[in-house]
Amino acid sequence: MPDLPALPTHPTAFLWRYVRQRPWAFGLLGLIVVLAGVCSVTVQYAMKLIVDAMALGADASVQVWWALGLFLAVIAIEAALWRCGGWLGCRNIVAACAALRVEVFEHLSHHSTRYFRQHHSGALANRISSTASAAGAIYGAMVWSIVPPCVDFLGAVVVLSMVDWRMAAALLGFVLVLAAIIISFGARGRSLHQQYGEQAAHVGGEIVDAISNIWAVQAFSAQARERARLEKALGEEARAQRRSWMYVEKARVIHDACLWLVAGGMLLWVLRAWEQGQASPGDVVVVSALTFRILHGSRDLALALVGTAQQFGVIAEMLRLVGRPHSVPDVPHAQPLRDPAGAIAFEGVQYTYPDGCHALRGITLSIRPGMKVGLVGASGAGKSTLLSLLQRADEPQQGRILIGDQDIREVTLASLKDAISVVPQDVSLFRRTIMENIRYGRPDATEEDVITAARQAHCDTFIQRLPDGYATIVGERGALLSGGERQRIGIARAFLKDAPILLLDEATSALDSYSEQLIKDALAELMRSRTVVAVAHRLSSLTRYDRIVVVDAGRIVEDGSLDELLAARGPLRALWDLQAGHDRRSGQDGIHPVPATA
Repeated sequence: MPDLPALPTHPTAFLWRYVRQRPWAFGLLGLIVVLAGVCSVTVQYAMKLIVDAMALGADASVQVWWALGLFLAVIAIEAALWRCGGWLGCRNIVAACAALRVEVFEHLSHHSTRYFRQHHSGALANRISSTASAAGAIYGAMVWSIVPPCVDFLGAVVVLSMVDWRMAAALLGFVLVLAAIIISFGARGRSLHQQYGEQAAHVGGEIVDAISNIWAVQAFSAQARERARLEKALGEEARAQRRSWMYVEKARVIHDACLWLVAGGMLLWVLRAWEQGQASPGDVVVVSALTFRILHGSRDLALALVGTAQQFGVIAEMLRLVGRPHSVPDVPHAQPLRDPAGAIAFEGVQYTYPDGCHALRGITLSIRPGMKVGLVGASGAGKSTLLSLLQRADEPQQGRILIGDQDIREVTLASLKDAISVVPQDVSLFRRTIMENIRYGRPDATEEDVITAARQAHCDTFIQRLPDGYATIVGERGALLSGGERQRIGIARAFLKDAPILLLDEATSALDSYSEQLIKDALAELMRSRTVVAVAHRLSSLTRYDRIVVVDAGRIVEDGSLDELLAARGPLRALWDLQAGHDRRSGQDGIHPVPATA
């Protein structure tokens, strides 16, 4: 895995990261917006010049026409600038949000498997989409609703200073106080906005969860129950949204009251100055125009700031959940795995779940290159945890795991994953073609390579019978294929990857005899010339392994060949006899009792 730059922990730094990726484009966009704002203020000043020239009478017609020309020219320039800004903003804001989604997904995809077991997949996906929407809203608000009113305000201060510097100073002080109040108000409401973002993501996760398990919903006629569950979640989301929204409305009340005071005060001031002969009719016009422009602009600014605070809450919630550091990163100066076909060694490995439950207690196990090892034990004994730690999906609290002479914590994750093929209990397929699903084991494989792997896994025959052959889309999680067919696709992936280490978690579900025999034959071929560590749920498969390791409560309680362990009459013999009795009662052609002399 390449070194991934950590996501910033604060929303501002997170957003700035994508601006810095396009400094010239965003810099030019900012310049265009500022120039357009300057033109907007200049239009108001041109109106003052027109009115003042008209007040001089017919003798000043030249000044009137000159001022009118300036007025029209600046309007045209402003319109052109806004259109250029719109085009540039569209390209760069969309590109920044796309890059943001890719990087957040990449960061998310490198979290440990335990992380994904602890969180709704739907809620995680919802957070990526909502973060991109929030970022786009913030970038857009900055360009169209925050920077322009600020430029208008600064321009108004400059123009008003030409009329009366005291008026400009008063406006400056008042707006700064108002901005401080609004920003402080928005900051205090951030937790409300964050709660709303969290609840909205939870609702998205609930919907995806129900749809993903629609078979169970329909099989148990649970549509009404799921609707009630969703209504409850939506009710909590609505309450969080109302709290967030009402906080925004309070900010608007404060803002509107302040603007009423400043607008009324400025107009009274300039009219009194006109009465006293200290202001021209043009001054009255420009002060009135700028006051109302600032009035509307500041309303947009206030709404944008409060809305931005809400969007910041969404991003902050995503960074808290998704942006946390990876629990299993590459260590600094990690080296590639030098001997992927080397011996595997567990040395005093101890692993405890976050809830304090002990999964492995001092496991020590050596596996020679090319050896086939079957792990046996009751559910929860620690078998799958051993496979998980060997893939470095998580890390032990004590002890170490070696491949060759290297501790796997000191090798790159990418080289470790390249050395291992995994065939899980439940092979999960993408909603893509069969060709793409098999090629997932080796993306650079040719079609001929894929077909060869499919034949080795005994799935070419059923694939050829499908309407579109290898171009058939298998549905979500491979829903259009049977369990046995999905298993064989998973085996084909492993054939194609051709890694020296094979981890196998045997399927627990019963298959028809024909499918089971095909899978047995495919696995026998796949296991040849590879080091194999397998979780054996069906004891009838133990004959294919050189060595059996029995695990109980996180400890190795037996270790040897199948014949040795059956003769020892220990835990494996007890499990064997138990399953033999079960198979006899159920009529399955599974394992058979061991003679008493064994």
